[in-house]
Amino acid sequence: MSALQNHDPADSGSQWLGDALPDVPLSKAQARVVDVIVRNPQLSSYAEIAEIAERADVNSSTVVRAAQTLGYRGWPDLQRELRARYLVHISIEETLTEHGEHRSPLHDSLTHDIENLRQTLESNSAADAEAAIATLASARSILVVGVGSFAGPASVMAHLGSTMGYPVTLENRAGVHLATAVNCLGPGDVLVVVNMWRSMKQIIVAADAAHAAGATVVAITDMRRGRLATSIAHHLLIVPSEGISFFQSVTAATSVVYGLLAGMQTAQPERSRAAIRRTQQLWKDLDVYLD
Repeated sequence: MSALQNHDPADSGSQWLGDALPDVPLSKAQARVVDVIVRNPQLSSYAEIAEIAERADVNSSTVVRAAQTLGYRGWPDLQRELRARYLVHISIEETLTEHGEHRSPLHDSLTHDIENLRQTLESNSAADAEAAIATLASARSILVVGVGSFAGPASVMAHLGSTMGYPVTLENRAGVHLATAVNCLGPGDVLVVVNMWRSMKQIIVAADAAHAAGATVVAITDMRRGRLATSIAHHLLIVPSEGISFFQSVTAATSVVYGLLAGMQTAQPERSRAAIRRTQQLWKDLDVYLD
């Protein structure tokens, strides 16, 4: 029995899921869980596991097993993916309605980002991070791509990576600039893509071209499935990006970037220390900071 059995592929009720639910054999009980997910986008994206289980007339362990059968680490991992899809599917104005009123914008934002960070920790293993760090530490060159809000963590990575002496460049303009930057990539080079919420066509196509040219692609994204995650990226790091207003949060992505940078420093300690010393001397020579 497939994940979408009994559902017309043209049914708009399932279009919000995209490729989140693969076509894999499911038990009858697991199929009922999938049916609840497909028919209830908002509920599936935000409800507790007990409510999903009650709607599907199964126990909570069946919901967990259904998520694992679908290729996720468990219900939280699947729900994070569902929520990312749901937020793309609704309009920006509807996002405001979804998030409702704030008790305190600052308190709610910090609390929400703490939860995003917790989910990031659960979604990425130490092995995932270490493999990405090893790739970055041995790269001939590194190009970091991120536009709009997501240029923030991309800029942090490029700036601090360069400070440590790594050959890192930033591309945050897209268009012809992105084409030129990616055109220079090949074997030994690494492309880091920071892309969350709605997938940007130019970035996905450019990442695909870099992959085809022999470059290694590291993706920092909020979806475990999709073209970037499943067929382009060699290393995948998952970060929740939901904020408390109409905009996405880059807190978790930035924290992942800091972790990668710390790992890169540890991987090349002497190189990093020497580059940092030169940078500090240049600060003095250029009279950058107040005494």
